Amino acid sequence: PNLFPIVFFCEGHLTKKSDIYSFGVVLLELMSGKRALDDNRPSGEHSLVEWAKPLLTNKHKISQVMDARIEGQYSKREAKRIAHLAIQCLSTEQKLRPNIYEVVRSLENLHDSKDTSSSSSGTPNPSLSPSPLRT
Repeated sequence: PNLFPIVFFCEGHLTKKSDIYSFGVVLLELMSGKRALDDNRPSGEHSLVEWAKPLLTNKHKISQVMDARIEGQYSKREAKRIAHLAIQCLSTEQKLRPNIYEVVRSLENLHDSKDTSSSSSGTPNPSLSPSPLRT
């Protein structure tokens, strides 16, 4: 979806923090397997962000947002951490959103913890690939 109108309409101008909001929307789409805007969903669920935000702030409801097609490929802890990042990125107040370096650090920490847990179990996770951001 074209996120430009959503972010511009909400904030009146585009900034680096607008990009973070847009990333939060994309992250939410990846987590849920749903499109950002979909008039075919039931009333109250047309906007993915408006529907998901209250669920993501409740650790017992995060699973309701997660795409059933990826169930079993993440731990509850990982889902909670990615939900927290999405909520931060989707903050209505720009100044409360993380900067891109904080987003990358959060994603790398999540990736590193996944590497540690998969290597300690002796079962490699083929869905994980090395971070292209590392040198």
